[in-house]
Amino acid sequence: MIKVGDYVPDTKLFRMCPEGSESISSLEWFSGINAVVFAVPGAFTPLCSARHLPGYLTKSAEFFAKGIDKIACISVNDVYVMHAWGENQGVNNEIEMLADGSGLFTKAAGLVLDLSDAGFGIRSGRYAMLVRDSVITNLHIEQSGKFEVSDAESMLGVI
Repeated sequence: MIKVGDYVPDTKLFRMCPEGSESISSLEWFSGINAVVFAVPGAFTPLCSARHLPGYLTKSAEFFAKGIDKIACISVNDVYVMHAWGENQGVNNEIEMLADGSGLFTKAAGLVLDLSDAGFGIRSGRYAMLVRDSVITNLHIEQSGKFEVSDAESMLGVI
């Protein structure tokens, strides 16, 4: 499992751009920037849509004022679902919606949540991290079913 002081896993992630789906290297994406990243078990799910993503959207200006260059949301969903969810939530350019459709980043991070028994398959655990030039400087991992440490307020408190 990733920990503070580690580099972010170097895997492919996907994002939507005007030309369509684009594959990016996670290590390159984080290179040279200060980023706050939060991961959710699934796009369009109740807690993720009602509190997790909206919390970061509401607080985005505060993050940027504190020197954060980018805010990203990662989920084990495909790029089209992540793009649609971002549009549905009105993220515009405030939050980058990064798709980990095959769970490569999630598996490399050691933060897999197996929800197969509930019909959701392999997902990401809920967490948030502060990354400075590809190095994880803070990591807040939720216990299963909880939403107490990966919210926007908690992350603002460590910057």
